[in-house]
Amino acid sequence: MVTVALMLCAGMLCNAQNKEASGGLPDSPTPGARSIEGLNYLGGDAAMPLFSDSMIDVDSGFRRALFHKGVAFRLITGLRYTQNVLHAPVPADEQVYVGQRAFENMFEQPILSLDLRQLHLRHAQLYMGGAWNWVSWNPAGPKTLQLWALYFYKEIGNDRVEIKAGYIANNMNFVGLFVGGSTAAGSQGVYAVLPYEAGMSYFPMTAPSFNVRIRGPENTYFKAAAQRSFDPKGGVAEVARNHSGFRFIPHGDKLVLIHEGGYQREAGTKAHDTWFRGGLIYNTTAYRNKATGQMESGNYCGYALMDYQLFKSSTEHPKQGIYAGGSFMAVPERMNAYSRYYELRLYKKAPVRSRPGDLLSAVASRTSYSRIFTDNYVSEGKTVWRAGTTVTGSYSMHVSRGNYLTLGLSYVAGPAITPRVPNALNVLANWSAYF
Repeated sequence: MVTVALMLCAGMLCNAQNKEASGGLPDSPTPGARSIEGLNYLGGDAAMPLFSDSMIDVDSGFRRALFHKGVAFRLITGLRYTQNVLHAPVPADEQVYVGQRAFENMFEQPILSLDLRQLHLRHAQLYMGGAWNWVSWNPAGPKTLQLWALYFYKEIGNDRVEIKAGYIANNMNFVGLFVGGSTAAGSQGVYAVLPYEAGMSYFPMTAPSFNVRIRGPENTYFKAAAQRSFDPKGGVAEVARNHSGFRFIPHGDKLVLIHEGGYQREAGTKAHDTWFRGGLIYNTTAYRNKATGQMESGNYCGYALMDYQLFKSSTEHPKQGIYAGGSFMAVPERMNAYSRYYELRLYKKAPVRSRPGDLLSAVASRTSYSRIFTDNYVSEGKTVWRAGTTVTGSYSMHVSRGNYLTLGLSYVAGPAITPRVPNALNVLANWSAYF
């Protein structure tokens, strides 16, 4: 009810998008000496909208009073809806994929950040956040109210080195899963689950982690993390053992090492936006080997992704234009139900000249299901799909200051491993508001 009220207020309190609102999708903010954007989310693969793109005016007395103390507060709220329109909903105890019955997801995410200038630390930040996440189908959740972020961030050597230490959701720091690079305008209908199978932390949950990023010559970079693993059984089991998110090392959860290297060049007057990255997630936690039935360590996820700006549509805003990208990920079949992931994407930033904050995307993906897992199901007399293929089109609209609406349509062949249910055509809607 609170979320719905906020959505209604959004339409009444905010003006329609204008040319001053945004020159395109939000860039990762640079921590200035006295800029409020130095208190925004820093050092990640994905950027949150600028504070100037919030429902609470950046020049309001509330924002100014907090910033005078080196503090910024932000609240993010969101709604998500998915529904298969090809077939009637199944009974609740027969549901096996998102959208087979009407699926709703609501979340609230309060965030508090401090710039630590009282401690005479420049380009440093203490970042804290919680998360309430509710889903109508718990396997797609989890349902939780817990810590999401509590870490120290520091930039060293004029942005050459960045470190984060504390409780971190690493899905915003590695791999680069957000199409278009923004948390507000990411793609719909695509869920590359493989890095999470290997134990990488993700919203709305968190895990202790130490992250470092080093910017090398000629737009190259290397980054790494030492993170406590998530529960090998998934997010629902993780929350069941760690309700608050504060538990440092639940029994059996060990170390995840993440290594990523890449080349990232921002668009300029003569340069096209380019981002290549590849990495390895290695987990020392014991997983069950489905082939032998024994517990063993060594689960991993290898990945390589590429995004390139094909054409520019604005000389004034060089990041606007048409982009193409691709992804490949792999994990061991003996430990994971989803074994390979392939993706091709085509997207346009600012598809309409008068709407610079919009994003249009088309994404095709294929997820191979583990042969070991599916053979076991067949031996038990169950029907299976061997792979799932998805084609998704979506349009993300910057409706007004701090308000984003994404609408999409996704065709899914092989929507669940077992049983072999019919293909689906899911209608997708996602609303997010930034205060």
